[in-house]
Amino acid sequence: MIDFVIFVIGMGALIWGAEFIIKEAERIALHYGISEFVIGATLIALGTSLPEMAASIAASLKGQSDMAVANVLGSNIMNISLVLGLVFLIASRITPERDLFFKDSAWLLFPAIIFPLMVIDGSLSRLDGFLLFSMMGAYILFLMQSGTTEEVAEIDEELKKEPFRWPRTVGLLLVGFVLVVGGADYAIESAANIARSFGVSEWIVGLLLIALGTSLPELVVSVKAARAGKADMSIGNIIGSNMANTSVVLGSAAMVRPIPLDLAATSFDIFLMMGVTLMLVFITANRLYAKASGLMLLIVLAIFLQHAIG
Repeated sequence: MIDFVIFVIGMGALIWGAEFIIKEAERIALHYGISEFVIGATLIALGTSLPEMAASIAASLKGQSDMAVANVLGSNIMNISLVLGLVFLIASRITPERDLFFKDSAWLLFPAIIFPLMVIDGSLSRLDGFLLFSMMGAYILFLMQSGTTEEVAEIDEELKKEPFRWPRTVGLLLVGFVLVVGGADYAIESAANIARSFGVSEWIVGLLLIALGTSLPELVVSVKAARAGKADMSIGNIIGSNMANTSVVLGSAAMVRPIPLDLAATSFDIFLMMGVTLMLVFITANRLYAKASGLMLLIVLAIFLQHAIG
């Protein structure tokens, strides 16, 4: 029981700390006149993947490679099937002006296809990690060169009006980093204990418990945006988050320590991650932003949960 309490507290600290870091990084960028497009394409897109990154790097450092990878795969699957599934069901109308297929979702195909090829030999090497990490750099460069008149994420309007104070910002950044690092450490340790006490694999714990916990920020923000009539922003943010998960998060974890993988045990989840990514690409390419698409994504979520639990 105590491990569940520690896990919830750890995940709460991790998510809360990430919020501090995102907010203060955004505050610094606005203070120095950095464009809102650049803030959205870099700070916010990467910031929403900070919980996944902290959890996966902590797992990698502890030698719990199953959790490091399962967290990313599970988070990507849940971001598309659960979060976007609910967004499509909740939103009354989705008519994005931005070409989400050409400018966003098509880029998800690169890491989604290359990652399985990288792990055919049963491991994700430091070189593989570096190559994955570099993909996010290419994506950000593309975004910045494709036109700076569009916003890819919501900028906090209240933040623009607040006076900038370095002591406060530095203090909150430090608090954020302490919460993220400490929260990730305790969450991973308690999750491993939970897995051992119930006799389930660390892969399943990473795939469900940690992945769901680290996807909570995307879930809350996206559902809120959908209700406010900004569902297109939710789609763009999920695409950016998944791109960062596969490239930056997995890349960082592999560069910290090479990650061995049991392909027999993980192949279903790897292919399911590829499958939901292809579904999202198909939806954006054909602009199928409808409740039927949301229902199909939730059916995929049910298949994922049934396989993971069963």
